[in-house]
Amino acid sequence: MTPAAPLSIIVPVYREAAIIAAALQALAPLRRRGAEVIVVDGGSDDDTVAQARPHADQVLVAERGRAAQMNAGARAARGRTLLFLHADTELPAGADVAIERALADSGRDWGRFDVRIEGRAAALPLIAALMNRRSRLTGIATGDQALFVTRAAFARVGGFPEQALMEDIAICIRLKRLSRPVCLRARVVTSGRRWTGQGVARTVVLMWALRAAYACGVSPARLAQWYRHVRA
Repeated sequence: MTPAAPLSIIVPVYREAAIIAAALQALAPLRRRGAEVIVVDGGSDDDTVAQARPHADQVLVAERGRAAQMNAGARAARGRTLLFLHADTELPAGADVAIERALADSGRDWGRFDVRIEGRAAALPLIAALMNRRSRLTGIATGDQALFVTRAAFARVGGFPEQALMEDIAICIRLKRLSRPVCLRARVVTSGRRWTGQGVARTVVLMWALRAAYACGVSPARLAQWYRHVRA
């Protein structure tokens, strides 16, 4: 029987050939300390899978969709704790130790990191600060904040709802029934490409509009249609 790992890092990807090798190389110190890295590709038609293989313990292919990909990674994982990491997000040094200590000391089931958004736009530090503050107040984390959860808690809530959008909010709502999150002040660094690609102000308005619509009961499938239309 393969022994359990202390931490499984699950990275959902789609068409990330340009950045995936460097992203995974940054996880090498954690792998040396016993963490496993699982990349779950959503059917990329570029070189993502080939670039990922030398730097991961497992490279899987699953139905495209972040929730489905992360659930597939969780099913294959050996770790006692699962960490879901975007390909364009970098963990702080010692993230594995910080996670283990925070969960043990708090007795809680899940948590996330603070975030810093990398980029030249002057508004990005403010956006990150507001994200971190909002998360502490609401107990809701975004995927950019590197959500982590014990395997037992993940199983109890049924994993990520396999919906087209807002899967991170949905699982946080489920996890809050078990415990409040541990909010680590150590910062992950995430790319500002999503914010700056079509303008920071426009993207902020879009994100808030989507969140408000979701809170009002608009279906994730409809929200995904709106999102694709606006981004196009």
